[in-house]
Amino acid sequence: MIPSIQYDQWTNKETVKEMIAISCENLGFSVGDRDILSGVTFALNDGECLGIVGVNGAGKSTLLKMLCGKLAPTSGTVFLKKDSSIEMLAQNDAVTDGKTPYEELLSCRQDLIDEEKRLEELSLRMDAGDSEAERLYHSAHDRFLERGGYEFRGRCSGILKSLGFREEYTVQDVGKFSGGQKTRLALAKILYLSPDVLVLDEPTNHLDTATLSWLEDFIRNYRKTVIVVSHDRYFLDRVTTKILDIEHGHARLYNGNYSTFVGKKKKDREIAERHYNNQQREIARIEAYIEQQRRWNRERNIIAAESRQKALDRMEKLERPKAGPDAVRLSFKAGFESGEDVMKVRSVAKSFGENHLFSDLSFEVQKGDRLFIIGHNGCGKSTLMKILMKRMYPDYGSVDYGYNLTVGYYDQENQNLSDMNTVLDELWNTDPSMNNTKVHSALALFNFTGDEVQKKVSVLSGGERARLTFSKLVLKENNLLLLDEPTNHLDISTKEVLEEALTDYDGTVIAVSHDRYLIDKLATCILDFDGEDGKPFFFKGSYEEYRHYRSIKKSSEQTVEGSVEKVSRSKEQYLENKKNQAELRKMKNRLEKAKKETAQKEQRLDEIALEEEQNATDYQLLSKLTEEKELLEEELMALYEEMEEIEEKLS
Repeated sequence: MIPSIQYDQWTNKETVKEMIAISCENLGFSVGDRDILSGVTFALNDGECLGIVGVNGAGKSTLLKMLCGKLAPTSGTVFLKKDSSIEMLAQNDAVTDGKTPYEELLSCRQDLIDEEKRLEELSLRMDAGDSEAERLYHSAHDRFLERGGYEFRGRCSGILKSLGFREEYTVQDVGKFSGGQKTRLALAKILYLSPDVLVLDEPTNHLDTATLSWLEDFIRNYRKTVIVVSHDRYFLDRVTTKILDIEHGHARLYNGNYSTFVGKKKKDREIAERHYNNQQREIARIEAYIEQQRRWNRERNIIAAESRQKALDRMEKLERPKAGPDAVRLSFKAGFESGEDVMKVRSVAKSFGENHLFSDLSFEVQKGDRLFIIGHNGCGKSTLMKILMKRMYPDYGSVDYGYNLTVGYYDQENQNLSDMNTVLDELWNTDPSMNNTKVHSALALFNFTGDEVQKKVSVLSGGERARLTFSKLVLKENNLLLLDEPTNHLDISTKEVLEEALTDYDGTVIAVSHDRYLIDKLATCILDFDGEDGKPFFFKGSYEEYRHYRSIKKSSEQTVEGSVEKVSRSKEQYLENKKNQAELRKMKNRLEKAKKETAQKEQRLDEIALEEEQNATDYQLLSKLTEEKELLEEELMALYEEMEEIEEKLS
């Protein structure tokens, strides 16, 4: 339920200590007999950032539309603080063709533009000696100044620059922009409006790493309330203070960022499973006791049985915790091994007219490497991938493949799919030798079941097209994978499955990605198009090591004294981390030991229940078994409490 606070909203008579910016109570939305969402309840204070997560189709965008008043809920209520503004950036928000980005952004403050013209008119009248115009001018000027009239044009330019619009783009027609550029411009408009409640639906799509960092800093420093739907876990970790998890049509609120939420949700599910199993075990024990007493059929036995039956009837039965949504099952196989030298790129250059993307680019890839290519949008990453795939030729330089290579390619735009095919035909065409059972089984691994296999490719969502492309890629056992933005359009659970599959893959990977969570987990090499002196820079090592290298390079001009102090702090931090790691290992070992002890005691309880049933007339044995059972149950409760305490510390 919403906290028992008197809302200022709305009556404008009472105030609150912690001002609630937006809240909803028992919010629901249904289509026919199908409940998309039900019972959604939460409240956000000024300055909080809520991240909404869930699988594709869970109802995240539907919830955002209800919060913003763009969709009427089937049930429940949304409350917005009095005189507050709310603005939403939706996926695929449109911008106006025929305008430049600067003009598009200026249109957000048409009121100031009109006021500016009004001041010019009054100024001309003043010059002509109109005394009334002078009085009106001063009043209008004060109002113009107070509302940021002398700042809004510079602010427009600053936001465009921060979101990666170079000067040459600010004078181009928006109609000639790519989908990603239009998305960034729509984001710029929302950020410029600076509403009291800022609602963002997948704002990180099409943003490069530098722009993502800027957006993260913007949201973290935003004094107002933010609600964001995103599949970017790194982004959610950096900006959110709360997470709303939508699963099976219901929502649960967690305090903390995404990583904290993951730990808490896992623990909550384990505790719920444990409580359910314990109750089921207790119910089975009571039912066995009742059955035993009824078999003895004496008066006192019948009374005892009825007493236990009443207790059982009064017991509040726990529901079995629902399993999470079905996850995609993904596994890459390399087939046969490649040679040790997978690829050599020598002095490659590419330009389009006067647009020079890169030149003198050289690097080598060895078997088993996970090379990630990073850099701002438009720097040439996807062009390089096409050159590596030999779908495009460099202006000069060479790309040489090693021995025994088979190459699989994932195109971020999924252009290898035919819109006219059904999902079934698209996969079957990959390997016509497959029988009907095998092709249906392969599609089921990617959650294409039933009538979904007969869908036309043209009507698939971005996430569905991505899953279909991966299903085709999996069928071919390639020992080199070239992946261009493989996590675009994937929900978080599918991203995690992809990460695990690539971790277990015994071939070589070259990938373009802005997914810092993925890069941080998998990269063994980095090719940064925004490297030293703004030129592509190849680094052999993990993403963490590369960030550390860049950090050291940036601070290389520090004084010797400062460097010594830094080393001293690093040593202290190292010793502290070492101590913490030792304590962490100790707790994990104790947790594993407690789990084993718990399993042994639970197994013994099951054995006792069986012995009681087999020796129902042996009162002496039953008495001993009861004593042992009570002792075991006490020990189990102590173990459960200890395990919960350890898990809380670990999370």
